[in-house]
Amino acid sequence: MNADKKQIWIKGQLIEVSAEVYAAYMQGDRKMRYFENDLKTERILMDEDGHIIRVIPSREDSLDRLMDDNAGQFADSRESVEDTVLRRISIEQVHEALAQLTEKDRQLIEALFFQELTERDAAAILGISQPAVHKQKIRILRKLKIFLKK
Repeated sequence: MNADKKQIWIKGQLIEVSAEVYAAYMQGDRKMRYFENDLKTERILMDEDGHIIRVIPSREDSLDRLMDDNAGQFADSRESVEDTVLRRISIEQVHEALAQLTEKDRQLIEALFFQELTERDAAAILGISQPAVHKQKIRILRKLKIFLKK
């Protein structure tokens, strides 16, 4: 083989090429490895003792990694004006529907949903059975649903 002739491996066989072709091929090969690996790999800088000084993130990062790192770069954690208005309207509608209930029904709903009592605890306070509390709760929730649909 001539000194200015080089060989490159293509599709499972060695091909003899000129020095210029070899240089161009190796430059393209290096560029491909750069794009495939170097851009996608983070690098860690360490001091003489082996302690991590700095982590240089990859230039090409995935959304999963950014989410894992809590990189909410453009995220707005505040509630939108529309969401605030809709939430307040919904709350007002629920309060208006609760106001239409009888005092006894409203007390049961407040005990179960606002005071977070169990049906068993509410039954003990009201002096009735737990199944009776459950039936009343279902009946009251149906009424509230009708009121809220109006």
